Amino acid sequence: MTEANNEKRNGDEQDPAGTQPADSDAAASGEAPAAGSGAEGDALAQAEEILNSAEVPAEPAAAGSPEAVELRNDLLRLQAEYVNYRKRVERDRDVAREMAVIGVLNSLMPVLDDIDAARQHGDLVEGPFASIANKLENSLKAYGLGRIDEVGVEFDPNIHEALIQQQSPDVQSDTVTQILRVGYKSNDRVLRAAQVIVSVPEQ
Repeated sequence: MTEANNEKRNGDEQDPAGTQPADSDAAASGEAPAAGSGAEGDALAQAEEILNSAEVPAEPAAAGSPEAVELRNDLLRLQAEYVNYRKRVERDRDVAREMAVIGVLNSLMPVLDDIDAARQHGDLVEGPFASIANKLENSLKAYGLGRIDEVGVEFDPNIHEALIQQQSPDVQSDTVTQILRVGYKSNDRVLRAAQVIVSVPEQ
């Protein structure tokens, strides 16, 4: 009995309340410490203090005030930038489309030259190949392809490439008298100049 009383008295001296520390109970029960304790509680308190000390936004500026004028100018500037951006995107899209069409037309020029050569030799007068050639040329015309093959017109270095010049008393200026190779253009863009023979006035 004496030893038991001594052990009980020693235990009471170590834990006067007769219980384990709160942290030990929480750890033993597997529960986390209550929110708002320790460093976390300090952080929450600081955040709440900052929120409480923040100024409430003022009411919208009255019309005609410097703030309203500045805001209106900002909106107008943003609107103008957006309109310019849309125009630039549309212009770039049109240029990309045009360049793609030109690339296809350039790749088909050797085929068109073969069609012209076959037609000059009488191989495309009639028959299925003549029909196919006509359909191909008409389809390319829908994409703006045009031929430069006129004779009797004034020589234009922008669309003609003179391979031969010969004097003639029948012309008053440099004139295209024969097409050696057909030229092509896409709308107003010259894809290939026509190779021609030019008659020049006699000196």
